[in-house]
Amino acid sequence: MHSFVQTYGAHPLHLVSLLVSFVVAGFATFQLLSSNALSVAVWFVGAAVLHDLVLLPAYAAVDRLVKGRHHDRIERSRPRPWANYVRVPLALSGMLLLMFLPAIFRLVEGYEATTGLSADGYAWRWLAVSAVLFVGAGLAYLVRGRQHAADG
Repeated sequence: MHSFVQTYGAHPLHLVSLLVSFVVAGFATFQLLSSNALSVAVWFVGAAVLHDLVLLPAYAAVDRLVKGRHHDRIERSRPRPWANYVRVPLALSGMLLLMFLPAIFRLVEGYEATTGLSADGYAWRWLAVSAVLFVGAGLAYLVRGRQHAADG
């Protein structure tokens, strides 16, 4: 066992879980491609192009705004202490928006007939979840600031 860990670099359960995840992903890919391979390929290419040409520059610009411009070299080495408390809820809120965009903006017809659920309220729920994420991050920042003040 010790030689396996030294050779592989992790516990054997890591390898087993990795292989199982590959089998599950392969099965899902096979099932998806067997139903409509062209649509999946178009969606995949579209998602890659959308991400690389639109989303990556957009969230890089937002991240640059959050980090701010530093003209001094010393300031660059010290990140703003609140930056991650804005980045994390912003990233999570953005991912939720991307995942539920069709339902939030009612871009899909037949949603209720397909899922049996009403499309009403997605926008308000997304806003509520986003607000909870930002309030939680703000509270975490305040608690951490008080802990540092008490320690320092």
